[in-house]
Amino acid sequence: MSEVTLFDSSLLSPDVQSALPQGYTLRALRSNDYERGFLKVYEVLTEVGNHTKEEFLEQFNYMKKHNHEYHTITITDDSKDKVVAVGTILVERKFVHKNGLVGHIEDIAVDGNQQGKKLGLRIIQALKYIGAKQGCYKVILDCSEKNVPFYQKCGFERKEVEMAWYVPKEQARL
Repeated sequence: MSEVTLFDSSLLSPDVQSALPQGYTLRALRSNDYERGFLKVYEVLTEVGNHTKEEFLEQFNYMKKHNHEYHTITITDDSKDKVVAVGTILVERKFVHKNGLVGHIEDIAVDGNQQGKKLGLRIIQALKYIGAKQGCYKVILDCSEKNVPFYQKCGFERKEVEMAWYVPKEQARL
């Protein structure tokens, strides 16, 4: 099967690509990134689960059909053909701000062996670029208190308060 990309590469920042270390590539999520360890990178962030290739492709294909909303990107270490950093921006359509668009950054993760190379910064810069290219009037994210200084360095400012309600496990799709 030929490799499919989640969205068009015209949404990827050339400035971010040029700022990456030599041998690293910024790109949209690809259908064969399951084999490149895409899901393994998320293990530094949270519980991932044991996806089969079919389950990965089911999610990928859903996101591909809605690629005006879902923009998951990766950075790969080309010498190993391995995904080493990931992130997503979801574009929400609003009624406020005259049917404005808001970008929600989610699930930023960098492989533990690749930290210290500014890959997290580059993922954030690339996602902000996508948000701007898609016409979002703002890009927001939630983070833990310990990550606030990092996101401030990325140009974000503290705003409001995050709240969460978790659906009981017996009702949640986990």
